[in-house]
Amino acid sequence: MTDVPSPRGPRWWRWLGVLLARVVWGTRVSGRDNVPRSGPVLLAANHTGVIDGPILVGAAPRPTHVLVKEEMFHGPLGLLLRSAGQIPVDREGGRGALTAALGVLRRGGVVGIFPEGNRGKGDASGARAGIAWLALNGHAPVVPVAVLGTRRTGESVGHVPGARRRLAVVFGPPVSIERRPGATGREALAEANERIREALAATVADAVATTGLALPADDPNRTVDA
Repeated sequence: MTDVPSPRGPRWWRWLGVLLARVVWGTRVSGRDNVPRSGPVLLAANHTGVIDGPILVGAAPRPTHVLVKEEMFHGPLGLLLRSAGQIPVDREGGRGALTAALGVLRRGGVVGIFPEGNRGKGDASGARAGIAWLALNGHAPVVPVAVLGTRRTGESVGHVPGARRRLAVVFGPPVSIERRPGATGREALAEANERIREALAATVADAVATTGLALPADDPNRTVDA
């Protein structure tokens, strides 16, 4: 089982994220006021490129623990991610990661998740149920987040954008997730998951329209396991 990470790591990791988002790349952030200033919060972001995690951390107004695929936790990068309080997730069975994330929420922290699971088109056409489970059990509002520009059409999911590329992060209105009276656990999970997916898809669509940054037109998950 994954231990609940210390809140200290995301504090310094956030400043590294700010450096990457604002200095290495040109990231414009809007909607930060939609993130509650205190209490548990889930950030649900779309996922297209390898730098989405650091960009999300740098754009968020509060220190954030992000669920990151377990394969990234090897060697020097793995040591860095662990010391930064990021949470490794096994995509074949993420119970340990969900338990750790729930612990963060219960102490009033912020958890970032990419509900789509894999890096792809980033249009939120699908979502895994982990974030819905956390929202219901952690009693945390979900803030949908659009991350744009980190991957363009034709670029691989592991491509690192060139310096000063224009990126955008848009925080949408928070969504309150509650179990409908009379709903079974499975129904509540499915309903919450679809509501979160719809909110994320709407935020992404609005962000594309307002920023002028398009989603990649190709879907690498058709041929590549990201």
